[in-house]
Amino acid sequence: MEVAGGVFCSFYSPRRLFPLSVLTAFFQRPGSRQLPGWLALFASAFAFYFATVIIRRAEASVELHTSYFVFARFLLGICVVSATMVCSRQKLKPVRWNLLIGRALANTVAVFCFYKTVQVSTVAEANIMNMTYPLYVALFSAIFLRTQTDAFSIIAVLAATFGIWLVLMPAGEFVFPVDNLWGVASGITAAAAIIYLNFSRRWHDSQTILFFMFSIGAVLLYIFFHEQIFWPDRAEFFWLFTCSAVGVAGQYLLTFGFRYVTALEGSVIGSSRILLAALLGPLVAFDPPLGFGGWCGALLIFSANVALAAHRHRAQPLAQR
Repeated sequence: MEVAGGVFCSFYSPRRLFPLSVLTAFFQRPGSRQLPGWLALFASAFAFYFATVIIRRAEASVELHTSYFVFARFLLGICVVSATMVCSRQKLKPVRWNLLIGRALANTVAVFCFYKTVQVSTVAEANIMNMTYPLYVALFSAIFLRTQTDAFSIIAVLAATFGIWLVLMPAGEFVFPVDNLWGVASGITAAAAIIYLNFSRRWHDSQTILFFMFSIGAVLLYIFFHEQIFWPDRAEFFWLFTCSAVGVAGQYLLTFGFRYVTALEGSVIGSSRILLAALLGPLVAFDPPLGFGGWCGALLIFSANVALAAHRHRAQPLAQR
């Protein structure tokens, strides 16, 4: 999901070919903490991917509903956030409840749909579809927030939409697999969660946002799926805890990494999960390998994510980078 190179070269003038401009901007920023930031983001990409691999591996030995994996992740998240706040003597400071609740609702649905896609499809498709959220962020911002959208952004979104079709449509078939709608939904709701997060950050610190995100999500999941949530045995606890620990670790690594890198660098590294999922799927998750069309789609989505990030990076004033 995170998630090549030259797919979008034609969108740039000959003097500013896409791969060269991205790589130049990506490696231009010296800093003592830049490398730890990169490593943290790469580690978060691996963590989010391997959380889905754990769900797939768990199917061979236990029967756990998607909602239980999400509930366990949120419950562990509450414990970790609470512990860090107690240690740092930090207090919750909710200001805009509508933003906190909106973030929690959108994130809960996004994670549920993401994990559900793993169980009904492949790990690779789940990660690739979830990493389409930057494209939906650009689309929703233009539609609902009335932000200015140029021709380049529109072309990038359209190209990525074609990439989604290539990933989801079986080779030689023209019947859309309904189960993959979970993956599409995960990308759309993740975009809504990111938009709420961007607004919420103006009023709240990270710990407050995370606490209410995990708490509201856990309560909602228990209300709607309490029959699927029970006291686990040893094997069930192992898979639930492992998946949750990896997911929460990925969340904190992501938060740490973005403190020391630009948005462009974060988008490039984060989008690498798309390629990671496509490459490792057959090896660690026992997924069927992506066909030629699937690889073309994955590369289109990856390139569109990075191209949009590079485009925004160049449009920003230098002082804001």
